[in-house]
Amino acid sequence: MQTSARMQKYSSRTHELLHKPDHARRAKSSLATREKQWVIQPPDGRSENLAKRLKVSPLLAQLLINRQITDVPGAAVFLRPKLADLISPEQLPGIADAVPRIKKAITDKEKITIYGDYDVDGITSVAILTEILKLLGADVDYYIPHRIEEGYGLNNDAIRSIAKAGTSLLITVDCGITAHDSASLAHNLRLDLIITDHHRPDDKLPPALAIVHPAIDPDYPNQDSSGSMVAFKLGWAIANEFKKGARLSDEIRDFLINATSLAAMGTIADIMDLRGENRILASFGLKSLPDCKLPGVHALIESAELTGKGLDSFHIGFRLAPMLNAAGRLGHARLAVELLTSDSTVRSTQIAEYLKQQNTQRQQVERKIFKHACEIIVSQNLNHPDRKTFLLADENWHTGVIGIVASRIVEKFYRPTIMINTANGLAQGSARSIPGFDILKAINACSEHLLSFGGHKMAAGITLDPLKVTEFADDLETYAKENLTFQDCVPRLHIDALVPLSKFTYHSVNELQLLGPFGQGNPQPIFATKAVRLIAPPRRVGANGDHLQLAITDNTNSIRCIAFRFGRLEKKLLEKECFSVAYNPQLDTYNANRGVQLVVTDIRFD
Repeated sequence: MQTSARMQKYSSRTHELLHKPDHARRAKSSLATREKQWVIQPPDGRSENLAKRLKVSPLLAQLLINRQITDVPGAAVFLRPKLADLISPEQLPGIADAVPRIKKAITDKEKITIYGDYDVDGITSVAILTEILKLLGADVDYYIPHRIEEGYGLNNDAIRSIAKAGTSLLITVDCGITAHDSASLAHNLRLDLIITDHHRPDDKLPPALAIVHPAIDPDYPNQDSSGSMVAFKLGWAIANEFKKGARLSDEIRDFLINATSLAAMGTIADIMDLRGENRILASFGLKSLPDCKLPGVHALIESAELTGKGLDSFHIGFRLAPMLNAAGRLGHARLAVELLTSDSTVRSTQIAEYLKQQNTQRQQVERKIFKHACEIIVSQNLNHPDRKTFLLADENWHTGVIGIVASRIVEKFYRPTIMINTANGLAQGSARSIPGFDILKAINACSEHLLSFGGHKMAAGITLDPLKVTEFADDLETYAKENLTFQDCVPRLHIDALVPLSKFTYHSVNELQLLGPFGQGNPQPIFATKAVRLIAPPRRVGANGDHLQLAITDNTNSIRCIAFRFGRLEKKLLEKECFSVAYNPQLDTYNANRGVQLVVTDIRFD
């Protein structure tokens, strides 16, 4: 391999990462600042047979098996997802109860209000259902609570306001499954309520005319549907009630195709498992995204400087979703819904540019809070090995950003973390966890101190009296010590296979793209090679020299690499004769190259 000239170039993705904010590079570096335990998947004897029957490489077959896809029919659907394989909307639990009432409201011109959450999943859910109802002739409006002033989910003041404005049918999206008090209030105000959600329900469901939720029937095949998937299915089922003959109208059909892009954004941004039905929707929605006919989506893509590019889950998670989220974090998420439902190119462009500015401001606020939080952890010796959780509080931390900072704290210190704002007499917090520790279950165990809470295994929100913060923190730490071992708090790097570098040709790496889109449940493949050595001195790159370019060989092949945030290892690499690398192989398409490069995830000196 010629290194002198080619080491000056990057693949298109590498070039993109080097010139984008640090949060995008963190996604690729995977806890580069902490020593990780490598968990290498052993070879599976079934891979050869599966490869032959699928007519793919044994390496790809091994990756499928690693993702619990072991049969030929399942693997065929996984590798070539088709929209026709989506579960029929009529099978979604609660649909049969919800659709007739919505159809009646549309026909009778009753006022309908869609009530959604302020994150990307909620925003896209509101946009999908609002637009489909408009196309069917409904009198429909939407309501999204203010993140800071109202908090997550249904609230009584909003219910009263919506009822007073003349709404007779209220439909929640991405929220409401634990809103018992608000549901009772809606009933008392003679406001018909339909709840659509995907968050974990309580043992007792709130009183509602209908509840559309994948988990209320344990036999439903996709228990991990996003809120936007549920909204998409509900909209589809309603549209089926109005179709004439066997086909939907062209207008409705075209919108549902566009809506797959919105639902894909919600599904990916909410970190849903990208296997099964979620993979089908995400795959189709991503492919349709560049050609989406919604002006707001076009404006969002253009503002993110992604026009003309093939979009994947990385672009959703780190480019488009943060812009949509910025509306709710620093302002009001209603603006993001306006963007996705606007039919004006000019207005869409204005909103997209504003959201881009808001996101830049959010990044600045995030960095400031993260620095402060790290200083607290170090100064108070909270990063002691015996410590199992972090609960950090300050009255000056922006409520709309603390969830992101909590994720960064988990990434850096690998401990379940709750960040709390204590301003204005109410403590509002966002929790993030590590694999294997159900943060919602932990919070529930300490809920005697809380006013409200809700969320998932890996992320949750809480509110409590500021005077209760210390007691809650102590009980949370006690619970974690009883349920987390020292080994649980060691970050792990899951490696798909130990392979020689000769396995990575342009054809073989291109074949791996069949596994995309990548995300929860279907991570980007990580491989490892032991006893590699440098064939040229490493070169520090990036604005501050934080990253390394290097070329390595294992005597079966020579290949170049980019190692984000490993600049500190430059001297050590020069001192060592050999080392081991974990990496994600990628195609090098920069400047019309047709080669392969490795994005280094970890380096070990055995």
